[in-house]
Amino acid sequence: MAAFMMELTRSRLVAIIRGTDRDAAAAAALVLFEEGISCVEIALTTPGALEAIEKIRRQLPDGAWVGAGTVLTAADAMDAAAAGAQFVVTPGVTESISAAAGLGLPVLAGAFTATEAMDAMSRGASAVKLFPASAAGPGYLSALRGPLPSIPFIAVGGVGLADAPGFFRAGAVALGLGSPLVGDAATPAGNLASLRTRARQFIQVVVDEAAAR
Repeated sequence: MAAFMMELTRSRLVAIIRGTDRDAAAAAALVLFEEGISCVEIALTTPGALEAIEKIRRQLPDGAWVGAGTVLTAADAMDAAAAGAQFVVTPGVTESISAAAGLGLPVLAGAFTATEAMDAMSRGASAVKLFPASAAGPGYLSALRGPLPSIPFIAVGGVGLADAPGFFRAGAVALGLGSPLVGDAATPAGNLASLRTRARQFIQVVVDEAAAR
């Protein structure tokens, strides 16, 4: 878990793939790894998600992490672990948090309020996924961090390229990026060249943020 959090806070980006095809999802993940995004989540709502995770694990570059998203139940957590997921992500405070933590998997647990964030951490979450972040904005994240400075928050949900600097300045340790990054790349007709461009743009935001410190 410590190794994952070290990589997350170094790279500061998690790609969220919620696609329509397992092979396209796997192909998109591998492109993201090539471009330097080291943490990629495959949502279990993607058809064949577990098979996609298995495929990615067989081709996983050194230092890269593949996880399972939309992990709702203890059974989901067990299935994700069996497929080779190295971390799990939840949309809310669910039974899967403690189940996954019990399997030794880092958990990015969805929460929106201070109460939910504290509950998620008490269940074994490694970090809290503020979701949907775009509904509240960077100011809300900053306010949450006031009484909860020790909780690592990841801003997820509608965070676009223009929004990223604000969430970093508000204290997000990382951003979770779905459609603003992935677009249509996880579909059979997806444009992987455009995915590469977007990945480089988000990575540049991270570089710029580090330089501004």
